[in-house]
Amino acid sequence: MRNMAILNEKAKMAIDVTLLIPNTSEGTVRLFEPQSAAEMACYKIHRILFCARGQLESPEAHCFAFTCSHGDSIDTAIFQCHVFRCEIPDAVGKILMAFANAFRRIPHLPVNSSHSIEDPVFRFEVTLEVKEDDNKGGYSSCPKDKNCFKLRKNLEKKLILTAQQTAGFRELVIERCFGLLICPGRNVRQSDMHLLDMVSLGSSAEGRQYVISGIWDPRDSTFEVLNTETPKDTRVYMTIAVDLVIVGIQEPVRFVIETKAKIFQQNERFWYFPKRTLNEHFYVKLKEIENETSTEPRFEVASIESGTDVERRKSMLPLSLHHLHPPASSPSTGSMSTLGEIDDESDADEPLMSGSGDVSKDCSEGELEDWAETLAKWRLNLKQRPNKLASLVRRGIPEALRGEVWQLLASCTATEEQEMFESYRILITNDSPWEQVITRDIHRTFPAHDFFKEAGGLGQDSLFKLSKAYSVYDEEIGYCQGLSFLAAALLLHVPEEQAFCILVKIMFEYGHRNLFRQNFEELHLKFYQLERLMEDQLPELFNHFMEVGIEAHMFASQWFLTLFTAKFPLLIVFRILDVYLSEGQDTVFLIAVALLKTSRKDLLSLDFEGILKYFRVSLPKKYRTDENARELLSVAMGLKKSNKKLKKYEKEYITMKEQEMQQEDPVTRLQRENKRLQEANMRLEQENDDLAHELVISKIALRNELDVVEETAECLQKELVHTHKLLAEVEEDKARLELEAMQLKEMCRRELQHSEAENSRNAAIITDYKQICTQLSERLEKQQTAARQELAQVKSQIQSCERCSRLLSPDGTKCFTAPAPQEAEDPRLKSAESMVRELELQLAQTKLALVESECKTQDLTHQLGAALSEVQTSKSTWFQKTLNTLKDATNKGPPQRDADALRKSST
Repeated sequence: MRNMAILNEKAKMAIDVTLLIPNTSEGTVRLFEPQSAAEMACYKIHRILFCARGQLESPEAHCFAFTCSHGDSIDTAIFQCHVFRCEIPDAVGKILMAFANAFRRIPHLPVNSSHSIEDPVFRFEVTLEVKEDDNKGGYSSCPKDKNCFKLRKNLEKKLILTAQQTAGFRELVIERCFGLLICPGRNVRQSDMHLLDMVSLGSSAEGRQYVISGIWDPRDSTFEVLNTETPKDTRVYMTIAVDLVIVGIQEPVRFVIETKAKIFQQNERFWYFPKRTLNEHFYVKLKEIENETSTEPRFEVASIESGTDVERRKSMLPLSLHHLHPPASSPSTGSMSTLGEIDDESDADEPLMSGSGDVSKDCSEGELEDWAETLAKWRLNLKQRPNKLASLVRRGIPEALRGEVWQLLASCTATEEQEMFESYRILITNDSPWEQVITRDIHRTFPAHDFFKEAGGLGQDSLFKLSKAYSVYDEEIGYCQGLSFLAAALLLHVPEEQAFCILVKIMFEYGHRNLFRQNFEELHLKFYQLERLMEDQLPELFNHFMEVGIEAHMFASQWFLTLFTAKFPLLIVFRILDVYLSEGQDTVFLIAVALLKTSRKDLLSLDFEGILKYFRVSLPKKYRTDENARELLSVAMGLKKSNKKLKKYEKEYITMKEQEMQQEDPVTRLQRENKRLQEANMRLEQENDDLAHELVISKIALRNELDVVEETAECLQKELVHTHKLLAEVEEDKARLELEAMQLKEMCRRELQHSEAENSRNAAIITDYKQICTQLSERLEKQQTAARQELAQVKSQIQSCERCSRLLSPDGTKCFTAPAPQEAEDPRLKSAESMVRELELQLAQTKLALVESECKTQDLTHQLGAALSEVQTSKSTWFQKTLNTLKDATNKGPPQRDADALRKSST
């Protein structure tokens, strides 16, 4: 910043240049003269230490600078700062983003100096897309989350692969597709692959991109794993391969893609639906063969390597003291699949992968009885170890009891475990500056073990959380590369929380964290003590190492930092950890001296490179058997452990360092210290610039998110006000309807009471009418009886008279034809008949009135029920219409047709 400010202020004339920034970390930054386009200077990206811009709202806001190192070694390195000023201030941010992308990106094409035209390498890009039957006669794309496809069971699927050549000295033409295959799992054999039906091959208009598609029915019994719903937080693997016949290549070329999948129910719906394809690069190495029949060159496939394998090979870096504290900004590398199995019995030059080897779980009944008795006594008093415990641990802890015994040896009490459990649950939720480094390291920690083999699986997830939790818990140490191997060994026997408790005990109470402090001063002391022990107990081997130039840090750094967990088989690793937890940190010296002692003859016959290769390759493979492991532990425990000697060597080391400090030239010491501080300052400035850049990006992102949230809040506020208004209106309508309903009910109640009163009155009238009619009927019958009696008497008197009897026939009827003089009618009879007719007429009218009243009552009752039902169900505001209808119905008479019928019946 200071150089930028000085040059920007005092530079009178600037040089116009055109800056070209590469897009990968293996490129070169080039400066060109704008007019002639001649190259003025170039700087390798990997030699640029950091890049920074001027402070905002300052004269240097439109400036940026980067520092580049020149020289072949640290002693001869020269650092130059190059300052640039942009005509457009906004271009500074874009330039810094270009530098950041160049620092971050790794080129896809592997660098191999042996490749030539005679040994060509072609790069192909293959993409995979999976589609499912949508039950509409077509196929819909399956969602893909990161590197995992989301599939639904019992649905026919369509696999679509596109292949395109992206690099090579000549263009290869794909003639046809020889077959599309699929198989559950990964690292599968060729015989396990299943050929798909209905495979088709098409190409783009330019002929550069080829599309292969095939139909796959997962309901087949061979794909049961891929058609069964997977439990939560689990995934399954599937392998897809395509065999392509390429013009000019003798045999089909097979591209194999391994991916993860999660199987859901058939009716599962995915709300978040990313339609991303799986991309993979393949590097095909061809070897030209003789072709006598044609002039066209013919090739055969020498090897096929995927981009995943390239990234995996880059991630398998050796553990060394130089890489113990990598920068936090290092990019992490991942892969779609884990490393394959290696043959532990192989005697090749390849080193043994960490986490390899089988651990026997067999244990004799006598050992189990001894351990049961010892543990029973120990549980009664955890503060005092039983007498037989040390000898039992040296013979080896049974695999089934190892997790529990480790916790007891580390003094993890129930109270401490509970506190650690609570702390662990909180720590894993915090952010750690070491997350990128941890993510990079877990892929190469115990890659030979099944528990840690799956990328993104349960083992790697637990290891990531455990390493992250400790890096947050111990801020001074943070995370160092060797810790992941120790944490992985613990996770193979105990859960995450208990492993965290044991790891904290090892780091703090056993003093293991001291090796990582103060620029590894404690570790260098351990190297000196080991060399003095070699000089005392193995003088021939010590002298041989001095002659060939082998120092302790060249082979023992991993031993001390990882407690032998990085390279040795698990069989010996667990036995060493048993003794370490039982007897303390000095056990490392006993194991180290025992390793050197048992390998003394082999080491004495080797030179410098042979010794290093022996420590790296041969020595770990030597202890893959239980017999050799027991022999090593027996030799180590047979050595005499002298704390006095170690204290003496420590004093010698401190005295030697003090003498070196005194004898060293103060100027040299200050220069070295100044150089160290400059490097630290440059690193801190780089970290500060990175953090500032991330902060700006975060602020911009937060500002954008805040704007979106504010707009959303404003819209929601408007909706809330509108909803409140609607609610008030609805409540008013509700109150009005309730009032109207009450009024309607009251009116209906009054009408009902009035109707009931009228019905009662009509009933009383009808009763009276009935009583009157009954009385009239009785009187009529009596009068008719009296009239008949009187008529009978008259007839009898007439018949008794001789003169009058001729007027009547014997049956009492008239028999004369001549008109007789009219006799006067009886006035009582005429009055009675007239009264009867009047009573009959009144009776008919009463019945008619009764029927009309009943019809009216029935109509009113029906209308009242309908009105009440309408009010109850819809709370309608049309009660006024109902009221008018009721009033009209009340004023109307009964139907005319019913009245006429009643009149006719009465008549």
